[in-house]
Amino acid sequence: MSTPTDNTVPDLSLGIPSGELVEGKPLVGKLADDMVLLVRENGRAFAVGASCTHYSGALAQGVVAHGQICCPLHHARFALATGEATRAPALSPLACWNVEEVDGRVTLRGPRPAAARPTPAHGPASVVIVGGGAAGHAAAETLRQEGYAGPITLVSADPSEPYDRPNLSKDYLAGTAPEEWIPLRPADYYRNLNISLLVDTAVVKLHVASRSVELGNGRSLPFGALLLATGTRAISLDVPGADRPSVLNLHTWADSNKIRAAARIARHAVVVGASFIGLEVAAALRTLGIQVTVVTPAARPMERLFGPAVADFLRRCHEKHGVVFRLGSRPVRINQRTVTLSSGEDVPADLVVVGIGVRPVTDLAEQTGIEVDNGILVNDELETSVPGIFAAGDVARFPDAVSGDRIRIEHWVVAQRQGALAAHNMLDRKERLAIVPFFWSQHYDVTLRYVGHAAAWDEARVDGTIDGLDARIDYLASGKRLAVATINRDRESLEAELDFERQWADVPPRC
Repeated sequence: MSTPTDNTVPDLSLGIPSGELVEGKPLVGKLADDMVLLVRENGRAFAVGASCTHYSGALAQGVVAHGQICCPLHHARFALATGEATRAPALSPLACWNVEEVDGRVTLRGPRPAAARPTPAHGPASVVIVGGGAAGHAAAETLRQEGYAGPITLVSADPSEPYDRPNLSKDYLAGTAPEEWIPLRPADYYRNLNISLLVDTAVVKLHVASRSVELGNGRSLPFGALLLATGTRAISLDVPGADRPSVLNLHTWADSNKIRAAARIARHAVVVGASFIGLEVAAALRTLGIQVTVVTPAARPMERLFGPAVADFLRRCHEKHGVVFRLGSRPVRINQRTVTLSSGEDVPADLVVVGIGVRPVTDLAEQTGIEVDNGILVNDELETSVPGIFAAGDVARFPDAVSGDRIRIEHWVVAQRQGALAAHNMLDRKERLAIVPFFWSQHYDVTLRYVGHAAAWDEARVDGTIDGLDARIDYLASGKRLAVATINRDRESLEAELDFERQWADVPPRC
């Protein structure tokens, strides 16, 4: 998906007839060297940059809604009036121009200055955020964007500054994305925002009574509000030989770099697990020319989430690229150059990558009596059982807006949006959690997009052809649509998310 760059787009310095700018239908033009998106909503004309600041999605193919332009690629959103990034995964704003509409012509009249930061919001005396992943990073940025002027300390056990985790199993692992794409922000960004970033630093104890956390180096940090965004840790394989250096998990940037290094000399790899991570790793390793065998006890890859039709399609997609599946099987021993399966077969393996799931990191909460059950329990404002302590991201188990059941979702964009919501509620906004889950998964030249949440469903209704790479799959329970998967129907995926949002807005609050 790309933004037009040829000479057919109008020169906006000359203007266009007002009648060419149709309500709700974006139009791409150019101003000097800039590609510009013109949009009319509620009769008013706006001009912003034409490419999403998160991986350059073509906003002209997006959806205009509620004063925003929504990107169909990864569902980022931007305010038309200011260019501000209003929804993850985008972090940076779009350029924005002043627009005049006089005598039947729409003309651009120079750049619009960035919106002034709001008046400093009332809030806690200080904020400590434990975890430097998607939720923690989003919370820290959002606090500053909302005008919070108090101390913010972001503590991360990871030795790297916050980075783009989804890319680690996709283009970066395949060697087609440069290293400079991976950090979320430049090194001096946090300093410029007066965010104290402590990397390679463990929080070893949480003191609720004194409102402080204790670091591994003995230092104590007081907090007025605390966000637990501790995420998950990868589950290790528990079989003889699983401690060999050739057996690796993929959870961090360092893990991805280890796999990349091992892949330079490996000829055969076994991927244990047919999860998103497992299949994306298989695709990346095949791109690098390595022979790959995927081992899973399942009868089909990812059938529980997608159903048999999509599961079989994914298998065929990978087999077409040379991946070999060993379904209904599991490793029982890792040898020096092979993996012994439960079937008795020995599969060649210079490299073993394990992707059998993750567990929420709840240690700090458990130590202090915060309610925990397969994650840290939160209400629909993301506050834990202890007032002033919030949890967000992969570790948070929250009330589902539709069913009321508590769920925990391990999606990057969900974590980012929860981090932003937690920041708002630290500032006493009392905003209710109604975030529609969204993720994307890349397999060679095929990208699946999924919106909604269907823990259980009884019908998968297909529109189009899955093998023809043109399909929408609606997942329903008792006739009610709960989730939508799409292949090459990016706008439909975005429209489904907006539709779910409208439905969820009418659901009464749940705690």
